[in-house]
Amino acid sequence: MTPTPINPMNPITEDDIADFLANTPDFFERHAQLLATVQLLSPDNHRSVSLQERQAQMLRDKIRALEMRIMDMIRHGNENMIITEKLQKWACELLQTPAAERVPSALKNIELRFQVPQVGVRLWGVSEAFAHADYSQAVSDEVKQAAASFATPFVGASSGVDAVQWLQEPAQAASVALLPLRLRKDLAPFGLLVLASPDAQRFHSGMGTDFLEHLAELCSAALSALLPSQD
Repeated sequence: MTPTPINPMNPITEDDIADFLANTPDFFERHAQLLATVQLLSPDNHRSVSLQERQAQMLRDKIRALEMRIMDMIRHGNENMIITEKLQKWACELLQTPAAERVPSALKNIELRFQVPQVGVRLWGVSEAFAHADYSQAVSDEVKQAAASFATPFVGASSGVDAVQWLQEPAQAASVALLPLRLRKDLAPFGLLVLASPDAQRFHSGMGTDFLEHLAELCSAALSALLPSQD
């Protein structure tokens, strides 16, 4: 590309110089001595360094940034593996628990394994044998409709969420995750699982919900044993 002509009647600006160098890649080949004589200020120790040394510093900075990204990826991978193992153990224990004890077992283990301060649940349409349990208390049509409207778990502030009242300490719930329990995505929910935290950022609208979706699926499968037989 031909460099932009410089008008001798106008002062040369930094943009003019940058444009000239960008469009004249062989300049430093013809003036190699400049690479050793040009001095720049190092951002690390504020001493003068050559252009070559400054470029090397910039490359080292880029390498360090890439190394940090790789370490973050490894750390997140290890964390995901730990969560997956916890989820599998939780599901296995829950499926081995008698149906009558599955709800309290599920809630307790979610609290312990995943460090969730408060967990609550309500089921509807359960078998007669479980109709008088605490988790089978009446649920308003509004809550059922809200649960049915969630294609994915709801995460966010607890204000205005009626299901927060199912918790032991509703006033301590600053953020919540609402997990509809359904046997298939195309079926209406038969329950709603509530996870709550006093930390307003624990469950927020910008977070991913993949883990919560897996938790809801496993919990739905396990607690479906409380529903009337489909035979």
